[in-house]
Formats: sequence, C-alpha cells, structure tokens
Amino acid sequence: MNTSVEAVWAALEELNDPEIPVISLRELGILRDVHSAPDGSLEVVITPTYSGCPAMSQIEEDVRATLQRAGISARVMTRLSPAWTTDWMTDAGKEKLRAYGIAPPHQTPAGSKVVNFISKPPKDEIVPCPHCGSAHTVESSHFGSTACKALYKCRDCQEPFDYFKPY
Repeated sequence: MNTSVEAVWAALEELNDPEIPVISLRELGILRDVHSAPDGSLEVVITPTYSGCPAMSQIEEDVRATLQRAGISARVMTRLSPAWTTDWMTDAGKEKLRAYGIAPPHQTPAGSKVVNFISKPPKDEIVPCPHCGSAHTVESSHFGSTACKALYKCRDCQEPFDYFKPY
C-alpha cells in the first residue's frame, strides 16, 4: 500500500494527548514531522515535552494504534533534539488549554535554548487565571500535576490552576 505523508498527518490530526485530552498531539507540538525515509517507508517523528515525560510510551502506542486502524504502516521515531519548546504549541491549542482550566504558556524569550524546570518565572510575569481572567494570581508550587506545569491560585476567584511553563 502506497500511503502519502498527507494521509498520515490526516490520520493523526485528532489524536489527543493522554494527559491533557482536550489538545491534540499536533496542537501541543509533540507530533513534529511525517516524512518518507530513504528506504521509502514512512516515519512519524514525536518529541516529548521533556526527556522524562511519563506519557511518551503511551503517546507512541497511541500513534501506532491510530495508524494501524487507518491501515497505515509507518515507523514512530522519538527525537529529543531539537528539544521541545512551548513555542511549538499552536494558538488553537493554547486556547484549548485555557478553556480546559490550564493557563497556557507565555512566549519563550528570544534566544532561549535552555529547558529549565527549576528556576522561578520573573517576578513581573503575570499568569492570568484561566477561569476568570484575573491577573491577581500567585504561584503555589513550581511543580504542578506534571513537571512541565506549575500550580497557581487565583486570588480573586480562589480557584487553583496549572500553568504550562514556557521553555
């Protein structure tokens, strides 16, 4: 069967992240590339949000199962370089995060090449509440439900929420 790169993209378009089911792998920026390999086979390239992401084996399984259901044969390759960045998220994906109750990341500073889960965001950074839109929020914990998110609380509506850290 001769399957096109476009058919693979189409088959994977609606495949959602297992940890955040309202956003697709493509919108999240994990689904990086689909191309023909030198031997003529198809390859799907995925990149984890960070090298220790516990969902990557599930994501790889989900990609394979989705392709198999569509009758598509392709290899799934995990690439760590270049490192994933929140800049790879689509605007539609960021809006889906907000609607789901997760504050989407700010733009990564120009020239930033370092994934840094330890440092605190700048003091002047405002993380708006995804529930009420208030700018009166405070970081409760630098690590939220996953290492790529921080836990915040809104001082106005009192709701806690995750913030997807930019990197």
